[in-house]
Amino acid sequence: MTAKIKASAVTIVAAGSIIAAAAAQAGPLTIVDVAAPAVNCVFNTTGAPNCTVTVNDSVGTFTPPGDSGNARLQSRTFPGQTSAPAHGATAYLYRVDLTEVKGVTAANCVTKLVLDFGRVLPLPYSPKGRSDVFVVTSGGLGSVGLSSADQDQFGNVTTFTFSSPVCPGATSYFFGLASESVPVAGTAHVFFSLGGSTTTADRVPTP
Repeated sequence: MTAKIKASAVTIVAAGSIIAAAAAQAGPLTIVDVAAPAVNCVFNTTGAPNCTVTVNDSVGTFTPPGDSGNARLQSRTFPGQTSAPAHGATAYLYRVDLTEVKGVTAANCVTKLVLDFGRVLPLPYSPKGRSDVFVVTSGGLGSVGLSSADQDQFGNVTTFTFSSPVCPGATSYFFGLASESVPVAGTAHVFFSLGGSTTTADRVPTP
């Protein structure tokens, strides 16, 4: 699905190897909170400061054990345009959405998301300078941010830990990072507050 977003109004797969890599020695990625539409100007300066990007969205669904309804992992990508700081790169944004989920007994929430992302390209998402990961805490959807993002010792697998569990009825903020590789279909691993995990479809950079 392709859509054109004016950011002043944000609208809107081998699991075993991922688990093993996530348990390996990790290195922390830098995270910065940002606002939309300003962050879009890293990828396209047209219309600044209300920069516009044309996005491609896809959704993977899953149901936390013990809950009912479909949870969604939204993957969003868009290319960096000529003259923008991210020229030649691709933006990858993700959102864990449990707004259509209900806890049947004790609510089961999402605590971590693990992606087979590969090399991260740091970019100047804020006046603080270059960062690895940005979280859209203003001007977009969501209410739950990130407490950490860590990459395994091989630089392949990235684990995102939420600042609080994403529980039924809630959604995370969009959080994103950049890569010099084009998107391909992949598999994400989702971890739950009551234990266990599952997989769902995502889009990540081509290995």
